[in-house]
Amino acid sequence: MKYHVLVQPDTRVQSNVMKTLSIDVRPAEPQDARAISEAHRLSWMQTYAGLIPHRPLRQMIERRGEAWWRKATRGPATLLVLDVAGSIAGYATIGLNRAKALPYDGEVYEIYLRPEFQGIGLGRRLFGESRRLLKSLGCSGLVVWCLEDSEHASRFFRRHGGLDMVEGMEDFGGTALQKIGFVWPR
Repeated sequence: MKYHVLVQPDTRVQSNVMKTLSIDVRPAEPQDARAISEAHRLSWMQTYAGLIPHRPLRQMIERRGEAWWRKATRGPATLLVLDVAGSIAGYATIGLNRAKALPYDGEVYEIYLRPEFQGIGLGRRLFGESRRLLKSLGCSGLVVWCLEDSEHASRFFRRHGGLDMVEGMEDFGGTALQKIGFVWPR
């Protein structure tokens, strides 16, 4: 879905020209791989530094370089990008719920924005498009997992109607961390 935002001219510059900024949520393409890899690296370093031990975090980031993301654009999960005026500001991966014991069909596996694009409503757009796409594919209900200590993610999902309904554990190089499953029932 495309959005167009009118940007006010900089008052320090003599100009009466309004500029249009294009914001588009679209399926990722192979040529987006380098930009997605960079968005992944930056967002994960900001999000998980201090939560996930350093070595496992670096290893997880390094495994997902440009070649990994190029392959990811071909499935099996759907990879969406948030394109802001031609720059990849973030991404989301979505598909069928992997936790078969839960009565929800869809799952947002990942949703991340580059740090400079956070806090201005773009995450809401990317998440909204992810939810709409899952619903259009016939998914009834949705789950999203995040680390319990990731306050920013927890606040985001609660603010967007997620119910903190499920708990689990995730292992990071021998360190077990609690995770929360937020759900959106049918």
